[in-house]
Amino acid sequence: MKRFIYIFLPILMAASPGPKTDVSAVADANEKQIAHVEPLSWWTGMKTPLQLLINGEDISGYSVAIEGGKGVKVTKVHKADSPNYIFVDVEVKANAAPGTYYIVFSKDGQSFKYPYEIAARAEGSAERKSFTTADMVYLIMPDRFANGDPSNDSTEDTAEKADRSSLGGRHGGDIQGVIDHLDYIAELGATAIWATPFLEDDARRGSYHGYAASDYYKIDSRFGTNDLYKEYVEKAHEKGIKIIMDIVTNHCGSEHWWMKDLPFEDWVHQFPSYTGTNGKFSTHMDPNASKKDLHNHESGWFSRGMPDMNLNNPYMLKYFQQWGIWWIEFSGLDGFRVDTYPYNEKEPMAQWCASIVNEYPYFNIVGECWTGNIPQLAYWQGGNANNDGFDSHLPSIMDFPLHDAIRSGLAGGQQQNARGGRGGSISRVYDILANDFIYHDLSKMLIFPGNHDTDRIGDVVGKSPAKQKIAMAMMATMRGIPQIFAGDEMMFVSKDPRSGHPGLRVDFPGGWPGDELDWFTPEGRKEMTVNTAGDTVEKGQAADLFDYVSRLFQWRKTKEVIHSGKTLHFISRGNNYGYFRYNDTDAVFVFVNASAEPVNVPWSHYAEISEGLTDGKDVITGEPVVITDETVVAPETALVVEFKR
Repeated sequence: MKRFIYIFLPILMAASPGPKTDVSAVADANEKQIAHVEPLSWWTGMKTPLQLLINGEDISGYSVAIEGGKGVKVTKVHKADSPNYIFVDVEVKANAAPGTYYIVFSKDGQSFKYPYEIAARAEGSAERKSFTTADMVYLIMPDRFANGDPSNDSTEDTAEKADRSSLGGRHGGDIQGVIDHLDYIAELGATAIWATPFLEDDARRGSYHGYAASDYYKIDSRFGTNDLYKEYVEKAHEKGIKIIMDIVTNHCGSEHWWMKDLPFEDWVHQFPSYTGTNGKFSTHMDPNASKKDLHNHESGWFSRGMPDMNLNNPYMLKYFQQWGIWWIEFSGLDGFRVDTYPYNEKEPMAQWCASIVNEYPYFNIVGECWTGNIPQLAYWQGGNANNDGFDSHLPSIMDFPLHDAIRSGLAGGQQQNARGGRGGSISRVYDILANDFIYHDLSKMLIFPGNHDTDRIGDVVGKSPAKQKIAMAMMATMRGIPQIFAGDEMMFVSKDPRSGHPGLRVDFPGGWPGDELDWFTPEGRKEMTVNTAGDTVEKGQAADLFDYVSRLFQWRKTKEVIHSGKTLHFISRGNNYGYFRYNDTDAVFVFVNASAEPVNVPWSHYAEISEGLTDGKDVITGEPVVITDETVVAPETALVVEFKR
């Protein structure tokens, strides 16, 4: 591809102040005249100014006005490089009447119109709450979760058709499938859902994951519709479940409609030949990094099928700001998860985050900043005291260092962890939390034992139910916002570890008509005798694991000591780890024995906090507990006890 370098000089067309048009006499635009208008609609009372992207054949040659009521008018029209685009600034006054307006395009005495909805903003929309440490986030890959509507498995407007026999193909899971199993998710104790992208991804292969959007304003028809997505949010809210939308600002898909005719030559990053990112996001904060390496990192493509967006183009940035706000307002969302966050240009992304929080002050956004380097991770959290003065305005970050430590500690010496290194001691978690002083806000960190991009935690622990329980106990009791990947509550394992991502993203048994067993039901879990890899296991293993995880997270819902309490932990020389979560009135003690031998709790070693604790109760069994130095914790077990102080 040719590389374009130029000084950006937007061309402005003043809106014509001519006489009001009788819109009833103006013809409706056809698809050739107007192919796209985005955002699809807007609202009264928004802080964010409205700028429409309008795409149509030779549309830049037309004058533009808005008719249909008072308080809404065109203020500027910006031409793009392509004559088939204009960007239109629209003023929506505070007293504008909600309703249907018409964008009227005129040229050489001929006119056509396009309807545009300005709706009334929902009361309290700006004050919406978001996900916090009080929540447990359940990560779903929709295509692999449940098929609630087999009629949309393959659709005429998308290229890839359903093929459940293919690990990397589309399997048919959809929005309706998630709606149908909201009760299961609530029963587990989850209070928020993060689903991988539902937006249209029209890649010819591998489209099931949704990370290569071909239309930012359209739910993929194989998942459902925009209206069904809105219904999904509403029904989740009825169950007390928040919805987090997974979004991608770094790249789109090569099948996105604008790739055939870019608005601006620098709308995406272009090079003389294909150039992939070097993936070194340390170049953002490394004072020794070369400009060339930084440019390659933030401008190189994520893959050949994922063109890299140029957020330094102000129209591109404005487009993404409005896009995020539109989905929040349209569907009632509770949060965002941003994919590949540090691959974006950092200053425009800081502006993006600030614009979302400006419109919704309590809205939480978590960024995927995949590094085990703690200072480099902390750099990306908004408010962090960075030496270069940079503030990302990103509220939350994903805690990959803790993820790595837990997995390494539970893998054991013979099991490779997700990064290819050998396992170690669970006491490594102590060293990770010893760096908590570096982070700006520990309450805004997403903690997790695995997700859709890492090896299944069930594979990492060698398919040990006991170690799986340890991972879940730590998720339920450590600082931050816990997230688990769908199926980890029953120790899903990869179907074919050699296949990489497709193999670990297994279907949820019972999610498809005709499945032999339904693990969504208590009966199905009790009857389970094989795991997701097809290995024979003890009957009822799934039921036991589900009950354990559900008990933990149902208990966690009301425990302020876990949501906002402090952490006190103690050095251990063995393959165990003891820590307390505490506040003025309560304490929760967790002792993890990841070794193959029973271990005595060194209770007197914890005297600075353990003395004076009363009314001990085992969180799992509900039985009273008195802990002394003679208390023994069985091999590969987590003891979780709550006390009064």
